[in-house]
Amino acid sequence: MKVEDKKVVQFLYVLKDEQQSVLESTENEPVAYLHGYNNMMAGLEKALAGKAVGDKFSVTLPPAEAYGERVEGSVQRVPMKHLQGAKKWKPGMVATVETEQGQRQVTVVKVGKFMVTVDSNHPFAGKTLIFDLEVVDIRDATDEELTHGHAHGVGGHQH
Repeated sequence: MKVEDKKVVQFLYVLKDEQQSVLESTENEPVAYLHGYNNMMAGLEKALAGKAVGDKFSVTLPPAEAYGERVEGSVQRVPMKHLQGAKKWKPGMVATVETEQGQRQVTVVKVGKFMVTVDSNHPFAGKTLIFDLEVVDIRDATDEELTHGHAHGVGGHQH
């Protein structure tokens, strides 16, 4: 079986920057996504297409195919209670916030008593990223997954 539309794909990854510093890793907890449903950054989905279980490979993605370019001036003040991920905030820390488009990662710029100034660019925006990937499972999507437009279960969306 190969990675193609309407397949649920599980993969492991190590994400590095151009200096080969590890930014993120799945650490044996695979990520699952429904191929062909825009649930994955375009460059990764393109790189995974046609691969089989056991395939290990690297792909280098420019910002446009990963988290996009940095948008200057994307700074806003939000109530501290909306930040998730820590009890005490300091500049440079990455927080998660709920938005109308779902969860987003933001970087703390300045901390006040009740309000926090955050940069809404993704922490990896503007960076060329290197993904070391390993495909660990491919299966047909269920009818429910196809209706919902995303993978369920281990590594996927939990309802």
